[in-house]
Amino acid sequence: MLNNVHGILMTNQPGYDLKELTSIRAISSVPYGGRYRLVDFILSNMVNDGITDIGVILQQNYQSLLDHLGSGKDWDLARRQGGLRLLPPFSMSATHQHNYRGMMEAMAGLRSYLEEIKQEYLIIADADIVLNISLEDVFNKHISSGADITIACSKTYTGAAFHATYLTLAEDGSVAEVIAKPAKGVGYESLNIYVMSKAKLIELVDYCSARDMYSFSRQVLCNKNSLGLKVVPYIFEGYVARFPSVADYFSHSMDLLNKDVRDDLFNPAHPIRSKDRSDPATYYGPEAKVDHSFVSDGCIIEGTVENSILFRNVKIAKGAVVKNCILMKDVEIGPNANLNCVICDKSVIIGANRVLSGCESYPIVYSKGSRI
Repeated sequence: MLNNVHGILMTNQPGYDLKELTSIRAISSVPYGGRYRLVDFILSNMVNDGITDIGVILQQNYQSLLDHLGSGKDWDLARRQGGLRLLPPFSMSATHQHNYRGMMEAMAGLRSYLEEIKQEYLIIADADIVLNISLEDVFNKHISSGADITIACSKTYTGAAFHATYLTLAEDGSVAEVIAKPAKGVGYESLNIYVMSKAKLIELVDYCSARDMYSFSRQVLCNKNSLGLKVVPYIFEGYVARFPSVADYFSHSMDLLNKDVRDDLFNPAHPIRSKDRSDPATYYGPEAKVDHSFVSDGCIIEGTVENSILFRNVKIAKGAVVKNCILMKDVEIGPNANLNCVICDKSVIIGANRVLSGCESYPIVYSKGSRI
């Protein structure tokens, strides 16, 4: 168990274009999989491996994230000492006073917080990635290799090379080169999960702050040789998903209809936790037809649902047909409506007899509270 490790989550938006899904929320609080938010996955990974002190660095549109995380009690992080810490946005740059430009600038603004950390090591991760990873294995690789920085990476390419960082490996298995935001992916894609000592991070923060260097990937990792850093990879073999576009969100959500993906992500021995809600069982009317779908608690289904994901308290009226759709909490579909390749954010109401159709590469998205 990682008793000597402190967790830090980055919730900044990396330039992804999720349109209506992120107009009111940070990408880390985007709903996913019927009952979860994206932040739940890496946060649960940390808690499952014994990390009990976790700081969450906020940036933009974070009210939804605050509401979801609360005191951290649903992750057993509501503690008198340590537990969950929500860290407000702060920039050290006079020209960027409200939004930090990169991870190193965010860390510089929180330097006093870093100094107060009691643990010797840190795991720093983005909160917008879906995976179920053993961070204890990543940490053990870091210790056994004697690295300054260990990076979790994957053979899987997310399709957003211009937002990602890639690693090429040397013959001895160490990182030969770090390539940030190329036109095309090469080697292994970084999962933006880093292990390093507290002392090393503070040393790098001070170095970067004195030189107005704000990007960890471009200005630290890409210059690892000149900085004298030993960087090693941890190659993750499991399922991983990022969401740089609406089409990616749609396709990776539909991945959950694959049993192998569900078994990989939702391992009972390494559970993914979320904000607790007590909802009644879903009601299926006498004319309801549901096939190959992911249905959460509290729904009322009286129509037809195929190849779709329904969050809590979704209502499908008689005669309605829902195919290849993602319907978030409290969505209502009226009688005889027909939907195909549609994403409805929370509390959307689709009226009777409406016909709405997108496609897998360009699904229709309706923002929270829309009335159609």
